[in-house]
Amino acid sequence: MLRAALDVLCLSPPAAAECRLALALAVDVSRSIDSQDYVIQTDGMALALSDPDVRAAIFGPEGRVALAIYYWSGRGYQDLVQDWVILDSPETLDTAIWEVRRTPRPAAPLATALGDALSYGLDLMGDAPECERRVIDVAGDGRNNDGISVARTYEREDFTGITVNGLAVGEHEADILDYYANEVIRGPGAFVETAPRQTDYPDALRRKLLRELQGPMIGGLSAHPSKG
Repeated sequence: MLRAALDVLCLSPPAAAECRLALALAVDVSRSIDSQDYVIQTDGMALALSDPDVRAAIFGPEGRVALAIYYWSGRGYQDLVQDWVILDSPETLDTAIWEVRRTPRPAAPLATALGDALSYGLDLMGDAPECERRVIDVAGDGRNNDGISVARTYEREDFTGITVNGLAVGEHEADILDYYANEVIRGPGAFVETAPRQTDYPDALRRKLLRELQGPMIGGLSAHPSKG
């Protein structure tokens, strides 16, 4: 009987690795992002996802990571660059990086509908794989100036269990870091990373990804309080 039980165990397929993080990267491509800024952002995301430390964090032993990427700008404009994918191999991650590099910048200069972008991210999370944590990582350089406000989005929709982190690019609007800290981020362990200039975007995104992949720091100090 013992031998038969062992044979069954040996023939059984291994259990699927648990997903520890569903991460949606939301990237601002509104009219304040010119063609040069777009190249910086695109190359910066590709470089950050290719960084050895980031890749080591993605493929760590703690569990798998699910990734989705979308671009956003004006009301009703969200472009799903990469639908949800479980990053179960370096090749899968490289395919997502290629999708980022091959996606063209929108031709029409549109406004900054951040509330709509968050609502889209919430809907996208509804299609995510079952994961221990769910994070929307929203990057932008301006306040909401089109469509539903960020505050109204949070009032109307249920973001329970979802963390919204921010990457505030500070070249175009004063106090954008405070705006993201006070109005945009929310949920368990939420934080803001900052890029004082657009050229700082790649390094800021790398730091942000590492922090998100490592998870909330128990007892750690956050530069900005979380909400929600």
